[in-house]
Amino acid sequence: MNIENVKAQMRKGTLEYCILAILSRNDAYASEIISELKSAEMIIVEGTLYPLLTRQKNHGLLSYRWEESPQGPPRKYYSLTEKGHEALHQLDTTWGELISQISKIRNG
Repeated sequence: MNIENVKAQMRKGTLEYCILAILSRNDAYASEIISELKSAEMIIVEGTLYPLLTRQKNHGLLSYRWEESPQGPPRKYYSLTEKGHEALHQLDTTWGELISQISKIRNG
C-alpha cells in the first residue's frame, strides 16, 4: 500500500468541503483560500483549486464578483450561494457521521 497516495486521496476528498467551510465565513479570492488551506497544513496549489472552484460554481454552490485591487489586477471574490450553504450543512452532517463511524471501527 502506498500510504502517500492514500493520504493524497483523503485530502482530495475533503478539499471541496474545506473550500465551502472557508467561504461560509467570508468571501475570498483564490489566493486567500490557498493561504488558509496552507495555514491549516492542507497541501494545495492553484492548479488544483481553480478547477474545484469552477466545478462548485457550475453546480450553483458558489458565485463570484470582480473587485478592484489596490495591488494589481482586479480579484475574483467567491461567495457561497444559498445552495452552497445547504450543501455545507449536509457535508457537516456527513462529516460528523463519518467521524463517528471511523471512531467505532477504530475503537472496536
